[in-house]
Amino acid sequence: MSEASKVTQDVYDVVIVGGGHNGLVAAAYLARAGRSVLVLERLGVTGGAAVSTRAFAGFDARLSRYSYLVSLLPSKIVDDLGLRFAVRKRSVSSYTPTTRDGRDTGLFVGGGEERTRASFQQLTGSDAEYEAWREFYDMTARVGRSVFPTLTEPLPSRAGLRDRIGDDTAWHTLFEQPLGVTIEERFLDDLVRGIVLTDGLIGTFADAHDTSLAQNICFLYHVIGGGTGDWDVPVGGMGAFTDALAGAARAAGAEIVTGHEVLRIDPDQPHAVVTYRDGDRETTVAASDVLVNASPETLAGLLGEPPAERAEGAQIKVNMLLRRLPRLRDTSVDPREAFAGTFHIAEGYGQLATAYREAAAGALPMSPPSEIYCHSLTDPTILGPELAGSGYQTLTMFGLHAPARLFAEDNDGARDTLLKGALEQLDAVLAEPIADCLAVDEDGRPCIEAKTPLDLEKELRLPQGNIFHRALAFPFADEAGETGGAPGVGRWGVETSHANVFLCGAGAVRGGGVSGIPGHNAAMALLER
Repeated sequence: MSEASKVTQDVYDVVIVGGGHNGLVAAAYLARAGRSVLVLERLGVTGGAAVSTRAFAGFDARLSRYSYLVSLLPSKIVDDLGLRFAVRKRSVSSYTPTTRDGRDTGLFVGGGEERTRASFQQLTGSDAEYEAWREFYDMTARVGRSVFPTLTEPLPSRAGLRDRIGDDTAWHTLFEQPLGVTIEERFLDDLVRGIVLTDGLIGTFADAHDTSLAQNICFLYHVIGGGTGDWDVPVGGMGAFTDALAGAARAAGAEIVTGHEVLRIDPDQPHAVVTYRDGDRETTVAASDVLVNASPETLAGLLGEPPAERAEGAQIKVNMLLRRLPRLRDTSVDPREAFAGTFHIAEGYGQLATAYREAAAGALPMSPPSEIYCHSLTDPTILGPELAGSGYQTLTMFGLHAPARLFAEDNDGARDTLLKGALEQLDAVLAEPIADCLAVDEDGRPCIEAKTPLDLEKELRLPQGNIFHRALAFPFADEAGETGGAPGVGRWGVETSHANVFLCGAGAVRGGGVSGIPGHNAAMALLER
């Protein structure tokens, strides 16, 4: 069935609450298995956080407004659902500008082993840091090849996953010892240490030595994607991916209805009753099973149950449209190479520690750490032909250590202050102000927008702007009381205390990021039963 403006049946096999990418994955799998499926989406379009938007008036530039890269999407899901969707690999891993002995320089990772080695040597004066880097990431690659295939299998036990990895040193390093200890044992250079740590802090507010190991869990998910750790650029932007998913779900027979907000779920057997808003009135639909592509906190509210503890988001997302890329102080690197991968700003190890301490004390970081990348260098199709031909580019900035609590009193003021500080840190490594490169929209405003955790909560219903819906968990089932696991999560990590209600969003175990894995696993849990 095609997308509809109204619900056409009174009873379905499955109702899916939320038309984000995970809900669409589940819908496609279940409809292909012969189930009657209804997807109810609150917003006027599907895609959730994985959408493309023309954010700046007068410009044909389709930015991935919220989520912007793909790492954890298994090829299995793409193949199973026959998705017409492509990704491109970024040619450069990262560039980190810095000043050493009064000289503008930086660390360039990419362009082949010899170029990377030479960059390490120039920065640090020897091969030692490069060899430590290579050994460390060889280890994470081995772990990734072992762990990634398990993400679309029934949830392994802690012992089972450890046996699967088969390397006690790697297990201790990534799953038991705080990431900060590992970094300090293996690396000496402050800048190199900081680059390694950043993958443990994306959307996660934690110190390098946090005993909860939240930083380890975040780091693990950032280095195992596809079994390689590559972060890929979606061709056509994130909206191209979710449009492909919606098309696959509809083609399989799923019914997708937008502009319908679910208000309550009564999970009583044999049919759950889902109450939703249809225009100005409330109405209901029944289903044998309900999948919820929303946060555990939202699910608790729909069920009328007390919410679990909230886990706050901790980032600021900035989108920019430039007339041209800025020149760098470090003239040894072409800006097109520097911005093609991850461009690290104020992310030395000491700088990250200082920013964490400031934010934990309730203050906006004085030198906000962030990372930037240019989507349009890898995929110019997100720009209209005229913009692309004129040298326009997009920039995405993701700021770290910006917990929601810092925006609670004055969201607008804190946003402006943090954005100003982040751009000052960027300007410090540029040969010209970034403001001079920004496009100006048809209303005369610079083409730049920033989203705080509270903005994300308002626009996307992410609890306190948490992009993972709740604190991430290691990808194994654990016994109650053990560090890092998620007790009582069921065979697939998506089950709830109600037999006919499943969590299919990022808050499931092995959720977070743009992966489709929770949607796949919720569908498998239902079909297996």
